[in-house]
Amino acid sequence: MDEVLLRSLTPSVLAILVRRGADFAAAEDAVQDALVEAVRVWPDDPPRDPKGWLVTVAWRRFLDATRADAARRRREDLVDEEPAAGPAPTVDDTLQLYFLCAHPSLTPSSAVALTLRAVGGLTTRQIAQAYLVPEATMAQRISRAKRTVSGVRFDQPGDVATVLRVLYLVFNEGYSGDVDLAVEAIRLTRQLAAAIDHPEVAGLLALMLLHHARRAARTAPDGGLVPLAEQDRGRWDTGSIAEGVEILQAALARDRLGEFQAQAAVAALHADAPTAEETDWVQIVEWYDELARLTDSPVVRLNRAVAVGEADGPRAGLAALAALDDSVPRHAAVAAYLHERDGDVATAARLYAEAAGKAPNLAERDHLTRQAARLNARRCR
Repeated sequence: MDEVLLRSLTPSVLAILVRRGADFAAAEDAVQDALVEAVRVWPDDPPRDPKGWLVTVAWRRFLDATRADAARRRREDLVDEEPAAGPAPTVDDTLQLYFLCAHPSLTPSSAVALTLRAVGGLTTRQIAQAYLVPEATMAQRISRAKRTVSGVRFDQPGDVATVLRVLYLVFNEGYSGDVDLAVEAIRLTRQLAAAIDHPEVAGLLALMLLHHARRAARTAPDGGLVPLAEQDRGRWDTGSIAEGVEILQAALARDRLGEFQAQAAVAALHADAPTAEETDWVQIVEWYDELARLTDSPVVRLNRAVAVGEADGPRAGLAALAALDDSVPRHAAVAAYLHERDGDVATAARLYAEAAGKAPNLAERDHLTRQAARLNARRCR
């Protein structure tokens, strides 16, 4: 079963059902039913036209549900609209669906959560981790969003800022999580940049390209994570770096700074350094100050503490870290790194072990566990 194919077809199938009159919540349920049926049937009887098969099955499931709770006249109209057999159109509806999910009737946070779940393919747990809230809280938020848009006509697309937030979170999950969505997020952001002249759209595209350029160097042959300072910079994609820097410079020249441009500027400074030791940490701290002003995000302030530790020494970094709540994700990992640089091996080993227990994915947990073991072995010598 080609899970990647199913995931790539889901947004377009969902968009087709919505355009044919299905309300969003019912359409999503129908598509999920069709995906389950595909998992059951396709291994033994793969269809010639997977998208057309999914559209047909999902539409029939939607009609079945409609027959149970809709008026007879509307039910009969929908039956007449059942698509004819044959290949489905090869239109890419994904970006349009992102905008439709960012409906004005939803708050931005609810629109993002709904889109990540319905279109981005992320689990409720992954979305909750991205928003730093309990999984149960996020499940309730998504359910409320579905109820809000149920029966609403999707003819008032949401704003660009909400769509950018969704694309950013999808890319982050694809870049560091369990589901590879980074390439898809870049593709959609390219489409958006081609359609909309907006500096933050350009900033997000630059940020994605600069981060994605390092991807081949982020993982060791055994699957372990390779920290930025230890990466083989010869494996970085210089073409993507050059493109990202060019896009970023054009966006910054417009003097309408936003958070994605500022994040891209940090990534560009990392990409520009021939070695980790030559990184311009002072300028990175200045960009994190801009980011903190724009977002007031605890994650930004956590990253700033790391940058301060590199620019002004580990004790300065620890002082910056002390101003943050230790519940911020990866707080313990940053504290461990700064304590190790300050020579406090025992505290660093304990914090690495603590951070491993809170890691959001297996690769990060294994990396932090190895860091703790390395320091404990040093202490025993």
